[in-house]
Amino acid sequence: MIEKISPLQPLTPAVFHILMALADGEKHGYSIMKDVERQTDGRMLLGPGTLYGSIKRMLLSSYIEETSERPDPAMDDERRRYYRISGLGQEILRAESQRLEQAVKIARQKQILTSIS
Repeated sequence: MIEKISPLQPLTPAVFHILMALADGEKHGYSIMKDVERQTDGRMLLGPGTLYGSIKRMLLSSYIEETSERPDPAMDDERRRYYRISGLGQEILRAESQRLEQAVKIARQKQILTSIS
């Protein structure tokens, strides 16, 4: 049984980066994986199990939506499924980004991280 993602808990890194990948437009699974790899300079590699397990939970939680629109049907594989971030997903991504920003601010105040000039 797949459970919804709790909006009261911090997002997992996979969910956070999938939402970030979808923030600038809809993508199919492989494109999401490559975008996350780029975002993290190769430090996070999503395997198919992690990606599609996260996508199922995100769909169930209404953070993302599957779209039937195809960028160019003649050049696209009809088996691909495309996803886009929902309004709720944008709110959740914004809240998580603010939480992480606050954590970095505290880390700098405690001199765990130094400010980048």
